[in-house]
Amino acid sequence: MSRVGRVRHQARPRLTPRGIALMVVGGILFGVALWFDLRDILLLAAVGLSMPLAALGFLAARPPRLAVHRTFEPPVVGAGHSTTVRLRVHNRSRRAFDGAHWRDLASPALRPPPEAILPAIGRTEGILPSGDDTVGLEYRLRTPRRGVFEVGPLRVSVTDPFGLARIDRVAGGARDLVVTPRVTPLEPAVGLLASVDGTVHALQRRTRPNSDELIAREYRYGDPLRRVHWAATARRGELMVRDEEQRGDPELRILLDTTLGGRVAHPASGSRDRSDALDPAFELGVELAASLGVHLLGRGFRVRLDPVEDPAAHIEPIAPEAGGYRAPGGDLALLEDLARLDPARRDVGRAEQREARRHPTAPVTSVRRDTRMPAIAVLVDPSGDAAEALVALRSSVEPAIAFAADAVSARIVERLEEADWRVIRVHRAADLPAAWQDAWRSAREAVRSGGRRGP
Repeated sequence: MSRVGRVRHQARPRLTPRGIALMVVGGILFGVALWFDLRDILLLAAVGLSMPLAALGFLAARPPRLAVHRTFEPPVVGAGHSTTVRLRVHNRSRRAFDGAHWRDLASPALRPPPEAILPAIGRTEGILPSGDDTVGLEYRLRTPRRGVFEVGPLRVSVTDPFGLARIDRVAGGARDLVVTPRVTPLEPAVGLLASVDGTVHALQRRTRPNSDELIAREYRYGDPLRRVHWAATARRGELMVRDEEQRGDPELRILLDTTLGGRVAHPASGSRDRSDALDPAFELGVELAASLGVHLLGRGFRVRLDPVEDPAAHIEPIAPEAGGYRAPGGDLALLEDLARLDPARRDVGRAEQREARRHPTAPVTSVRRDTRMPAIAVLVDPSGDAAEALVALRSSVEPAIAFAADAVSARIVERLEEADWRVIRVHRAADLPAAWQDAWRSAREAVRSGGRRGP
């Protein structure tokens, strides 16, 4: 049963330990009064039995009517950091609301705060609101791991004035909190000006463009006179200047192993907030892809993020839209997509496997040889089919670099190296900066030696 379902199951009033004790005492007194025919004690027994029942009726007849508005600051947070959760609780009842406790429900992985006292809230106000019918709550929420987590609804626990009965109710709804993967900073100079076989295009500024490449715009105050475009000025009748722009559209492809196909069995992912145990190797692969993608977007590359093809798995695209990620804003979109990423399912039937072979979801072999671009594969534990897909892709990419986790078998590594993939082992996220420098150094040496690495 979910946490919301458990609270709704407790929406019926129940006795507290004090109320149960009073009922037991009342029952004992009632039995003693009947046995010894003591009518004075019978009155005390009636009080002991009736007060808890009256408390239950009191809570059932006064359900709270609350509206809750929840915000996060920041709305998207990285793993290992924290966000501030702000709640505005509005009383919609004509009676004041006090004597309650509150707790915001969330996944245990987020470490929600313990139960606290809810400040008294005045009755709802109409024509001249003064703010007494609304109270603000705030707390810090730690986010130790990536994922999309539901925060809420608000649980409100109400007791009667004597503390004999209690009822738990939920107010408001839940809201998703996106926790992005950790990002390891990489050396900014590495790969910025690399040019491998004409596919890694550095961003160049036009300092001396020819007349066919000029783009003119209206003169703005502060533009130097040396940038005045006289021909465009004569045509437009107003002062025009040369607009400097970036040349080239460098593109790079990141292939992420999402199937964990090298394992005997991998359960289908079905937990929305990932409250079950996470796979450390898969989380490492996601962190590597996030670090590489953010670094390359910051260097001006357009980044495509695709899953590695595996005909035996049901693979869904990582990016919801084709075309890849671009700066500005592409880094945040990339991280949010990775935050929602789950391992691909390997429980498809034979008919679906045959259909996947005819229509692969992530056709990594569809790049033409005349569009050779750099490719970086992040391998967690790929199957043999996934490795063969990368081998078939090798002729379409240059350079071809693969970062492999510890779980990648030596047979897979040997097969990729035979196909001229540069495979670098990464044991943890902290090893990525050194591995990144080693990868680009090897790629440049391969270009100088003729485009292919030796045995």
